[in-house]
Amino acid sequence: MNSELSIKGHSPRLPIIQGGMAVGISLDGLSSAVANAGGVGVIATAGLGMITREKRVDFGRAYIEELIRIIRAARRKTDGIIGVNIMVALSNYRELVMSAIKEKVDVIFSGAGLPLNLPSYLTEGSRTALVPIVSSLRSASVVFRRWLGKWGYIPDAFVVEGPKAGGHLGYREEDLDSEEVALEKTLPAVRELTDEIEKKHGKRVPVIAAGGIVDSADVDRVMSLGASGVQVGTAFVATEECDADIGFKEAIISAAKEDVVIIRSPVGLPGRAVINDFLRDVGAGEKKPFNCPYHCIVTCDFREAPYCIARALINASKGNLKEGFAFAGSEAYRINKITTVSEVMKRLTG
Repeated sequence: MNSELSIKGHSPRLPIIQGGMAVGISLDGLSSAVANAGGVGVIATAGLGMITREKRVDFGRAYIEELIRIIRAARRKTDGIIGVNIMVALSNYRELVMSAIKEKVDVIFSGAGLPLNLPSYLTEGSRTALVPIVSSLRSASVVFRRWLGKWGYIPDAFVVEGPKAGGHLGYREEDLDSEEVALEKTLPAVRELTDEIEKKHGKRVPVIAAGGIVDSADVDRVMSLGASGVQVGTAFVATEECDADIGFKEAIISAAKEDVVIIRSPVGLPGRAVINDFLRDVGAGEKKPFNCPYHCIVTCDFREAPYCIARALINASKGNLKEGFAFAGSEAYRINKITTVSEVMKRLTG
């Protein structure tokens, strides 16, 4: 499969973007392996500074130091395309974006809220591409109009993340099974928008499909709907190169279809995860007492939250599933063994 995907001049050999999986899942190990295999490797920024420097009080500074360290570590391992995923909801969003641009990352992917001000952080001559992650035509249109009207900047691509994705989802829980929000409906609509942008403004804006993509049949399906590339997360968890602990990977490969469930996250969004005793306890009303040293997510009401999601995800990434859980996409049950990034790429490209 030859790639025609180009994001601000960054053209991967294969049109495959590894989804940014936060809190220790996609760091320099996984991202560099995907980049070396011809895709776009993505470092997830949420949770940085908590993973390796938990005893530090200044988490804001630790976040930035860890981001810089991981970007540079990835660069030492690959000459390929490296991006970062930065959630809008992070309390230090601005500092993370500015640091990523200063480190000359190739692409910033930004969702979990609308990245309305993202172009304001670009520096003159920067080749860092800016890619919003959206879940609807309306969101894509709002971002496009804002960027163009205020900065004269057109998004370098859109990631359209459908309701089958893992982790936090940009939908109301009651809408997740609706045909109205299905990727099959949203993706062509966003593609129509980008075709109009190209016709009117002369810039081609690739549309990248995300959510529920595991093999080449899935890739072919979304490409036929107008996608120029795919973003894949869960399939890359079950690889030797993934930065997560083996216990986290085993939670994914042992999950049956009925084990992949929707949860209500303390940050105020529905999420998709693999059910375990920790989540069953929370679902039964049990609270996990904690103090919040992080204040990492703007939308998290830590005073009312039954548990600290940052702590739970840190525990899980380190293999402690008794005190945490694994986020996963809806098709996690189709992944039943740990392979390599190269094998996942082969499965995706046919």
